[in-house]
Amino acid sequence: MPKKMKKQGAPTVHEELDGFDIKINAFGELESNLHMDKLNEFLNDKVDDKKLSSDEEE
Repeated sequence: MPKKMKKQGAPTVHEELDGFDIKINAFGELESNLHMDKLNEFLNDKVDDKKLSSDEEE
């Protein structure tokens, strides 16, 4: 099987998250250049929670 080729360049991101970078350090902790509260607020606005929507239907 051939090896997967690595993609060149930076990935495309939403314009509100322009410049967002996240890494995992040696201890398994997330290191980001964006405050986690701002990231969570963005995700709450833009992403539907499947568990919550199924509870509302019942």
